[in-house]
Amino acid sequence: MTVLGYSTQRVWLHWISAAVIIWTLASGFYVACADVPARVGEWVAFINVSLTTVFIPFFVWRLFIFVVHARQASVNTLSPMEKLALFVHTLIYLTVTVVLVTGVLMMDRPIDVFGWVDIAQPLSDPALIALFATIHVWSCLVLSLLIAMHVSAVIFHELCGHRVLRRMSLCSRFRSGRAE
Repeated sequence: MTVLGYSTQRVWLHWISAAVIIWTLASGFYVACADVPARVGEWVAFINVSLTTVFIPFFVWRLFIFVVHARQASVNTLSPMEKLALFVHTLIYLTVTVVLVTGVLMMDRPIDVFGWVDIAQPLSDPALIALFATIHVWSCLVLSLLIAMHVSAVIFHELCGHRVLRRMSLCSRFRSGRAE
């Protein structure tokens, strides 16, 4: 069942994605740009690597739902603003994909997932690892800009009376008894 265009599953995946992406971008840039103790940097790196590794299956599922939904939409019937929104959302999904893939490929040690499991590093060539680390940093910058644009668009729509946040809210679903 969908409520105002977004199923409860899509809303959950959106907010899980938002929390993980905002935390990892903010904490990652903070550690990279601020003078923090080595232990703090190591802790943030451990949390971010673990968190994003666990996040990957959620993101793949969210990407699948997005692709299915986008394929069902007739682009010819969309307004210019809806086409722009679809384009920006597609860029966000593409950029998150690049960030996650390069994040894995830049690992210079096994991927420790919250101390539960170690995943072997996929590459051993230092030049390739460095290349993917560079791509990762730049794609994180691009993702930050896209997220800022996304949040700005939400604020703009809210100020214009288009209740975008209500459509992405779980609270209204539980109050109205429409949770899936």
